[in-house]
Amino acid sequence: MNTAQNFFKRALFRVIPVLFLAISILPEVSAQYFGRNKVQYDNFDFRFIQTENFDIYYYSEKEDVIMDIGRMTERWYHRLSQVFQHEFDERKPIIFYANDADFQQTNVISGSISQGVGGVTEGLKNRVVMPISETYAGTDHVLGHEMVHVFQFDIAQRDNQRFRMQSIPLWFIEGMAEYLTLGRDFPLTAMWIRDAIIRDDFPTIKNLTREPHKYFPYRFGHAFWAYVGATWGDDVIHRLYRKAGRSGLDDAFVSVLELTTEEFSEKWKQAMSDAYEPFIEKRKEPREAGALILALEIDAGNVNIGPAVSPDGEFVSFLSERELFTIEMFLANARTGEVQKKLYSAERDSHFDALRFINSAGTWSPDGKTIAYVTERPEDTDFGTLSYGNVAIGLYNLETETIERPELF
Repeated sequence: MNTAQNFFKRALFRVIPVLFLAISILPEVSAQYFGRNKVQYDNFDFRFIQTENFDIYYYSEKEDVIMDIGRMTERWYHRLSQVFQHEFDERKPIIFYANDADFQQTNVISGSISQGVGGVTEGLKNRVVMPISETYAGTDHVLGHEMVHVFQFDIAQRDNQRFRMQSIPLWFIEGMAEYLTLGRDFPLTAMWIRDAIIRDDFPTIKNLTREPHKYFPYRFGHAFWAYVGATWGDDVIHRLYRKAGRSGLDDAFVSVLELTTEEFSEKWKQAMSDAYEPFIEKRKEPREAGALILALEIDAGNVNIGPAVSPDGEFVSFLSERELFTIEMFLANARTGEVQKKLYSAERDSHFDALRFINSAGTWSPDGKTIAYVTERPEDTDFGTLSYGNVAIGLYNLETETIERPELF
């Protein structure tokens, strides 16, 4: 019996075709999705396998890795069941898409899904819907993060007479998922905390709850749980969560940590200051290292990402939502930040659907005459319709100011 067969020997293993029909929906406006409407879907010929604790749905594009992902789900289950001191009564469904472009077309979840959404856990049916990442590490992190939410929902549903999950702040919920999947140390979280210390704007528990748009819930929530885990140990996680759901955050802090939220905030801030200030003192301020050239206050957008400097250092291409809601590519002077022109827009060329702006940036040809970038392109199908979400490389010729239409990946 091979490894895959051995893994599933205790579970009923079945492969059953399930058809998700192609549908169209009415346009929806979503600023979070930068104005783009959900497109017509492809047909996905879904099958599923059953592990000990999950029904895993997939289709043929990722059939070669689904056994490995099945192992990942069970590893997360056994780890998190110990953290939460909780077991499932029934298997939970997980729906995997082959990539995030396919995931954005899902009809399992209503509404538009932006490129920044790595996965979703539905509270009512307690099922996970997510794309498979380019790497096992990426898939493992998102899967673990969503699995934490599955446990959170299951505990809340099991104790639905007393548990009020809606009263628990987002930073508490999401931070827990990040901590349990990333551990205590994560460079991106450290960057946010260090910046808050530099600006003397480290949040209190009250700030986190009342100002979620100012204090990013994922990073500050992660920092909160990293401090709790380092100070009290991970065995307080399920106790703090259950108490917060039953009697509120303030009572949970007093009952489990023996501190008021105000007392906790003071100790947390002091601990973070003690940890980061010695490193901050040895570093130059950002303004001493370079000049700010792309920001909202100097005529760029609120979101400016993916910079790429030209070979001669004169120009920088960047992705921004400075116009309307869509992410587009612009060219700016690399020294002054003055925006020269718009290089790419989905409205400008019907051959392309949208830029891929997560984990992506433009790149220049050695002669500085062409910029390559990652985009999505509709493709004709055998059914006479368009298939969306196909990844392609676009080429912008700066001399002719034209966009070439290359083959798909």
